[in-house]
Amino acid sequence: MPQRLTPLEIMTKLISFPTVSRDTNLPLVDWVEGYLNEHGIEAHRWPDPDQPHKAAIFAHVGPWEEGGVVLSGHTDVVPVDGQPWDTNPFTVTEKDGKSYGRGTCDPKGVHALAM
Repeated sequence: MPQRLTPLEIMTKLISFPTVSRDTNLPLVDWVEGYLNEHGIEAHRWPDPDQPHKAAIFAHVGPWEEGGVVLSGHTDVVPVDGQPWDTNPFTVTEKDGKSYGRGTCDPKGVHALAM
């Protein structure tokens, strides 16, 4: 049976991929695709023809019918160059009941909740 991760565990994994906008997001896409497939959710990737080091991923749950809900988002994050981080921005750090890391709110925290 595949391991089911909590939203915090999924977010922590997603944050660990340094998907800054100038770099690839393919390792993150690989992980998401594999995790969803392990749980019986078919996922498809769409490579960006203009940026072959990037791809989008689409997954569908439930019956194909009108009136469905689409959750959509991006996987890239703003670069951290020159920013005064006192922790590793690609590691989730909890302080005073809050989680800190590049993308905890946008976009990776949202993706973790959707997954």
